[in-house]
Amino acid sequence: MERRIDLNADLGEGFGPWRLTEDEGLMPLLSSANVAAGGHASDPATMRATVRLAQRHGVRIGAHPGFPDKVGFGRRRLPFTMDEVTETVAAQTGALVAVAALEGARVEYVKAHGALGNWAAEDEEVARAVLRGARAALGTGAVLMAIAGTAQERVAAAEGAPHVAEVFLDRGYAASGLLAPRGTPGALLTDAEEEAERMLGFLRTGQMPTVEGGTVSMAAGSICVHGDTPGAVAAARLLRERLEGAGWRVAAA
Repeated sequence: MERRIDLNADLGEGFGPWRLTEDEGLMPLLSSANVAAGGHASDPATMRATVRLAQRHGVRIGAHPGFPDKVGFGRRRLPFTMDEVTETVAAQTGALVAVAALEGARVEYVKAHGALGNWAAEDEEVARAVLRGARAALGTGAVLMAIAGTAQERVAAAEGAPHVAEVFLDRGYAASGLLAPRGTPGALLTDAEEEAERMLGFLRTGQMPTVEGGTVSMAAGSICVHGDTPGAVAAARLLRERLEGAGWRVAAA
């Protein structure tokens, strides 16, 4: 049986003349692109350019909505009600759907960004609010990309929502199975060799090393490379080479 894994990254994270992610370098290495949709970053022109680049390389397009907080890059948890969570996911995803249509492209899934994604990973009520917003924009068959083994994945399964579980190449995990908070020791990995070996080990065993020193069991169909992590292009290239060398085919899940 063929072994297949999706490789995704958060792209289009800029607005106006400002650019954060190395989209041109990353896109050819990916099978899925999480396109910022105007909340934590992006604007219509940036979204359209990112969609166009994804089409050029045959990469699946997903919406990447987050808290509407460009100053905090969507990494500050805002005191939203559940209705506000649903509304911002629906509005941002819908905006990308419309912009993608200008290029004849389709948005195929939703992945919550940053603090919103982490909140949905911890809290089933938030995860349901995200799902409602995704379904409002993409229909009842909306696909979610969810952090593996978390509340968001459980809610998707319970609600019959198609979903893809993801793990992170460049982020450390806590023993709880959640991502270690940014700023804590081991939360951000920057050594490409270490990252690739850890990921291949996880794919072999289903055990993810934790910052506490143990491991936690999880399963995933996609690996995320954060586009704003230093050395992201080199890390993604090395990972893809190692995956293919180990017999994995990189393809959308």
